[in-house]
Amino acid sequence: MSVRRVALLTAGGFAPCLSSAVGGLIERYTEIAPEIEIIAYQHGYHGLLTGTKVVVDAETRAKAGLLHRFGGSPIGNSRVKLTNAKDCVKRGLVTEGQNPLEVAAEQLKADGVDVLHTIGGDDTNTTAADLAAYLHDNGYELTVVGLPKTIDNDVVPIKQSLGAWTAAEEAAHFAKNIIGEHRSGNRMLIVHEVMGRHCGWLTAAAAAEYRRWLDAQEWVPSIGLSRERWDIHAVFVPELALDIDAEAARLRTVMDTQGNVNIFLSEGAGMHEIVAQLEASGQEVLRDAFGHVRLDTINPGQWFAKQFAEKLGAEKVMVQKSGYYSRAAAANAEDLRLIKSMTDLAVECALRGESGVIGHDEEDGDRLKAIAFPRIAGGKAFDVSVPWFGTMLSGIGQALVPADHSS
Repeated sequence: MSVRRVALLTAGGFAPCLSSAVGGLIERYTEIAPEIEIIAYQHGYHGLLTGTKVVVDAETRAKAGLLHRFGGSPIGNSRVKLTNAKDCVKRGLVTEGQNPLEVAAEQLKADGVDVLHTIGGDDTNTTAADLAAYLHDNGYELTVVGLPKTIDNDVVPIKQSLGAWTAAEEAAHFAKNIIGEHRSGNRMLIVHEVMGRHCGWLTAAAAAEYRRWLDAQEWVPSIGLSRERWDIHAVFVPELALDIDAEAARLRTVMDTQGNVNIFLSEGAGMHEIVAQLEASGQEVLRDAFGHVRLDTINPGQWFAKQFAEKLGAEKVMVQKSGYYSRAAAANAEDLRLIKSMTDLAVECALRGESGVIGHDEEDGDRLKAIAFPRIAGGKAFDVSVPWFGTMLSGIGQALVPADHSS
């Protein structure tokens, strides 16, 4: 396969890997195939539909390494679902009667793109696969090589998504200052809300990272500086059963003894209960273009705080979200290593015409490879049976009871 022009796009929510992944792809192409032209669509599929792009010039190639130092995405993201024509029309990206998938495919043809690199979650990458299939059916061959980006770490069957390690580390750092507020009032309840719609991995990993920081500290209990007050007292994730009364009884003892309670909450924890409660009361539950519940409109952290405040006898309540603080951070050392290995393989696969999403395949001995698009899916649950999570819950006195959402 002869590759003359490559296109990059980043899409979906931010994660601490986008800038570095863009830089890594540009660096690798410049190293081994400098003759190939690289373009970048602005704001993901939004730019593809509108034909808004930039050409990666000599200066960008020479300075691509600087992108590893920053978070965010230099080429921009957006949440656009090509199979949701109604939403694309509403946003002015296509006209009534146009098929967004066809519009995007024709733009790729017009731009002479041979390889498309998508950096995003399952929706981003499976949409790219749909584009490739459409073009194939219409006599145009496009190689699509995706990179798995999500701080939720919930892409099937990929062991570790880009940016998730950094997001957990940043959320733990955020928690240090938030939990430092625990003596700002008597009987203080602090809820640290962490991103994670359906998967509790990020919340669990952030909690574990925070507690590793606690392990490295020295304490002065005689003046009130104690690990017990700085510790996490509960971790709520979607994969655990939620018994508010039982947890309230346990945490009431903590409140009575220590004078404060600190909770790490995944934004998706209790979502079934919250949505059911809102719909039963006749309220409309808003959803985005992908059909996901708009969590910003139901405020899980506030809901949990309301449930627990009275039961714990809290006199002061604080709910803080670390999501935006975490997701636009620059990649840490662990993620930089992972990004490097994935971007290098992505370019190799692209040059030999092998499509798929790059990742360590959990169903193939964690082998790093291009995983076929039909096998890619979102919504991978956090495995609460992993030993480190059970050890952490045991350490804070919380029961490990898996959730059952089958009913």
